[in-house]
Amino acid sequence: MPPPHASSFPEDRPRGRDLRALRRAAGFLRPYRWRVAGAALALIVGSLAILGLGQGLRHLVDSGFAGGDPGALDRALLLLVGLAWVMSVGTFIRFYLVSWVGERVVADLRDAVFERVLRLHPGFFEVTRTGEILSRLTTDTTLLQSIIGSSASMALRNGLNLVGGVVMMLVTDPRLTGLVMLVVPLVVAPVLLIGRRVRRLSRASQDRVADVGAFAEESFNAIRTLQAFTHEAEDRRRFAIEVDAAFVTAIRRVRLRGVMSAAVILLVFLAIAVILWVGGHGVMRGEISGGELAAFVFYAMVVAFSLGVISEVYGELLRAAGATERLVELLEAEPEIVAPADPAPLPDPPEGRVRFDGVTFHYPSRPDHAALTDFSLAVAPGETLALVGPSGAGKSTVFQLLLRFYDPRSGTISVDGTDIRRADPGGLRQRLALVPQDPVIFGADGFENIRYGRPEADDAAVMAAARAAMADEFLTRLPEGYATFLGEKGVRLSGGQRQRVSIARAILRDPAILLLDEATSALDAENERLVQRALERLMAGRTTLIIAHRLATVVNADRIAVIDDGRVVATGRHAELIETSPLYARLAALQFAQPDAPERRQTA
Repeated sequence: MPPPHASSFPEDRPRGRDLRALRRAAGFLRPYRWRVAGAALALIVGSLAILGLGQGLRHLVDSGFAGGDPGALDRALLLLVGLAWVMSVGTFIRFYLVSWVGERVVADLRDAVFERVLRLHPGFFEVTRTGEILSRLTTDTTLLQSIIGSSASMALRNGLNLVGGVVMMLVTDPRLTGLVMLVVPLVVAPVLLIGRRVRRLSRASQDRVADVGAFAEESFNAIRTLQAFTHEAEDRRRFAIEVDAAFVTAIRRVRLRGVMSAAVILLVFLAIAVILWVGGHGVMRGEISGGELAAFVFYAMVVAFSLGVISEVYGELLRAAGATERLVELLEAEPEIVAPADPAPLPDPPEGRVRFDGVTFHYPSRPDHAALTDFSLAVAPGETLALVGPSGAGKSTVFQLLLRFYDPRSGTISVDGTDIRRADPGGLRQRLALVPQDPVIFGADGFENIRYGRPEADDAAVMAAARAAMADEFLTRLPEGYATFLGEKGVRLSGGQRQRVSIARAILRDPAILLLDEATSALDAENERLVQRALERLMAGRTTLIIAHRLATVVNADRIAVIDDGRVVATGRHAELIETSPLYARLAALQFAQPDAPERRQTA
């Protein structure tokens, strides 16, 4: 389990200081610029209608009430009703368009982030927790949607109202406006000073929420192990620490936002009280009419309300800036494995020839330790080659490099005579199929799990592959046959059944090169026999590389390569290696002399 508050991204990741981070999301608005323009037009019309209410109020007081003219009163009231109708229609149009754009932009952003993450190299996931990525893909994008679909619109509308209100205040009474302007710096100061700290806490709050999600996701994925080791109480304790850390950070942010909003409201309404006192005396002296004072107070209220909303929304915008920074980090993460500008074509039809020449490789998370050193190995088309050796010798690394999940530090790897660094990774991987020791079963039915190897395959091809993998007999007995949901991670299937589904997936892919990563090591004798028969059908006519812990499964391989400390130390057939390779002879003696000994799993 990760320690509390562990961060999966480097501490020197970029941190914005203001709202400029939101500009990075502006590119997602361009395809919908006409809807944005429509929303902006509706926003302007609505703001003009609000400002017009002040003039209607002035006419209502001066011509209607003070003038004693019923007709003027009626006309003023009709004007107010008409302006209210225009304002309501504009509000509806603005709300609908802005909400639509917000939902659409966030959907596009999620697609873009997901597409980018899928392209990232496996080394990225060595140092990045899945829960962190999921938090950014869900929580952060949801926050951004609320900003684009609501808060940004509120900020723009109130910004227009603020500017328009100030202009109308100047038109109505410049002297009172000057008095109001003296208070503005006092109102803006807490927004600027406290706002920066709010933004930092907003980013920290999102990070703490990501920690909560990452911890929960890891616990749920390991639920059987967690319960088997009665680790529930300890996990609850650690989860509570993560939750409390998120709560404390969020409360600090809320407290600061509350202080900022309260300070703005108090200062604004103190200013209005002063305006009423000064303006009231002006009405008594005849320097200003009652209608003008009413209009001025209305505009002052518009300005005050707008300032209050902007100060409130500013905190939300700062949170969105922090969320955008986190999303941009993913969008700007560059995959290390990319197709060259002019990829070299692989021969067609494929031959299945594999060659490693002087390959040296270090995993990114272990730069000081070489997983392979000057590693050379050639596999002929149609040959079955077994890789054996102690744990950590580099066997799985051979598969990782052949699939081009990583590039070696030096040396070359070629498939069918083409350096795989010069080929398109997608085209390369189309020629390979992997059957792992721990098969991956997706939360879908049998059809979709097998079709994962070739998405365009029809049901008949899927069923043929299942029969070849000896998976048909148990899939047809499920309640809905192949269409039965297999459970998350295939929990409704046994280990042998999951492995046979994985083999069916590889059969359907029809690869030129087959990679078997300890495909039977975790099975009992009966399931191992069934899976071995399915594998023999799959291996026929294909180049096959096998990583095996159980030497009994590879004694009939065309050739065996013994690997130790990242190097090939011997090659040959089983009987030959017993005589010429001390390491292989020792492994064979341990396994064939004591087939059930614990050392078998540890040393093979």
